[in-house]
Amino acid sequence: MRVLPIFSWLIVLWTSKVFLSSLPYKFTLHPDTQHIFGTIGAWMQGILGESVGSWFANYGSYAVGTVELITSIVLLSPAIFWLLKKVNLLQCSPSRSLIHAVGGLMASGVMAGAAFFHLVTPLGVVVIHEGQSDGGSLFYAAVSIAVLGFVLFITNYLDYKKK
Repeated sequence: MRVLPIFSWLIVLWTSKVFLSSLPYKFTLHPDTQHIFGTIGAWMQGILGESVGSWFANYGSYAVGTVELITSIVLLSPAIFWLLKKVNLLQCSPSRSLIHAVGGLMASGVMAGAAFFHLVTPLGVVVIHEGQSDGGSLFYAAVSIAVLGFVLFITNYLDYKKK
């Protein structure tokens, strides 16, 4: 069945592109990132207390960025394993289906959290910062990855269990 690996790699490439391209913003505390995590942190202060909200406002972008980086590494690792096997540095490689299932669940989880914060906090679906609107692109990317990540998990897990 060659359709599933191609389908999986398309989801992996989309997810990794979104995650990896956002890392410079998250790790350098870009003003847009400060606005997003600051807004959510301020909201959290009223729900979970001053210390949790302040921590999220100050360090949430690092935490989320780290999870996105790890998820991208997991999702892309079958390509590395394949290459290492081709050059005889690896005798056997882990199952692509299993790795993509785990990575899909990770991606879905982190982006379900992002979609949740867009929906329930003052951040909103359309992020407006300094008069500029993102048109909802961050929210829609989060929802697409939450859904596609879960599809990646289910299809690859079922494929792995068949083997």
